[in-house]
Amino acid sequence: MQRDADALRDTGVTGVTVRLETPRGTVTARSGVGDLVTRRPVPRDGYLRLGSTTKTFVATVMLQLVGEKRISLDQTVEQLLPGVVSGAGNDGRTITVRNLLQHTSGLSDYIHDVFPDPSARTYFANRWRAYEPEELMGLAMRHEPAFRADAGWAYSNTNYVLAGMIIEKITGRTWEQQVHDRILRPLGLRHTGTPGTRPFLPYPHTANYQQFTVDGPMVDTTIPYRPFDSGADGSMTGTARDLNRFFGALASGQLLKPAELAALQNTVPVPENSGHPEDTRDGLGLFFTPLSCGGGYLGHGGSGFGYVIRAAATVDGRRTVTVSAHSRSADPKTSARQEDALHHLIDHALCPTV
Repeated sequence: MQRDADALRDTGVTGVTVRLETPRGTVTARSGVGDLVTRRPVPRDGYLRLGSTTKTFVATVMLQLVGEKRISLDQTVEQLLPGVVSGAGNDGRTITVRNLLQHTSGLSDYIHDVFPDPSARTYFANRWRAYEPEELMGLAMRHEPAFRADAGWAYSNTNYVLAGMIIEKITGRTWEQQVHDRILRPLGLRHTGTPGTRPFLPYPHTANYQQFTVDGPMVDTTIPYRPFDSGADGSMTGTARDLNRFFGALASGQLLKPAELAALQNTVPVPENSGHPEDTRDGLGLFFTPLSCGGGYLGHGGSGFGYVIRAAATVDGRRTVTVSAHSRSADPKTSARQEDALHHLIDHALCPTV
């Protein structure tokens, strides 16, 4: 584990943390530094930005509501949120809850509207601005869909903005409240939170660094870019210990009834060149990725300016791992090497014969 963490660091990542839970115990590894100024060590079990790993929590709540017969995966967005998905060829009558959770809706990803110019100047100019979900939907609805629902797959944060809105419409309470009541409190995840637009991570934490231009400096981006780090698609924070507990509980059936757990794992292929390992498939808020030792794992990643996180569990929930990398390169080749190192680390961690 330490060798794999060091290998990820050697691709240029400033700080790396790994936490693996198995029936035989816990293994942790740290590599690099906690920040580039003081060169302090990476903290043990520090707080992390979960980014899009938030989506797995939201999908779990949605599937719990399905199990309670309060919503159906085949209900359309128009039935649940009348008039929200319309214009520019978008039609909420053709998009189901399942399409949202599985990224088969074809809806445009709003992040291209809130960060059109990938530069440090844009980051500093707009990082304090926050959007309401309705505003983000307004931005996304200006664009034609990439394909009609069920005719393709494309990752879009817009899908989970809608999922959060649907949870509030159905329950009368925010998605954050539902996550707390249905997941965090029952599992005792005291170090996982839904900070919304609050930008500061609790201590201890590792600093995050983004390189905006090739050969440019590493910019401290520990304060998130709130236009896309403050909603149901990616706003949560937590620790590796808590994430492993959540993914293990989810995979082992502690949070969902059998029918809903089966629906969660009913997958569709993810296209090549989509940033995922070969033969990855997408379920409802979870990806299935093959292991070199046979079988595969369930997981989800998250990323923002300066960080990448991966959380994963074997399908029985007995082995779980969370990896966090605390800097991102502007060089595509370096980024590809870092992704390969991440995947290699997770594969080693979850293959019980390794």
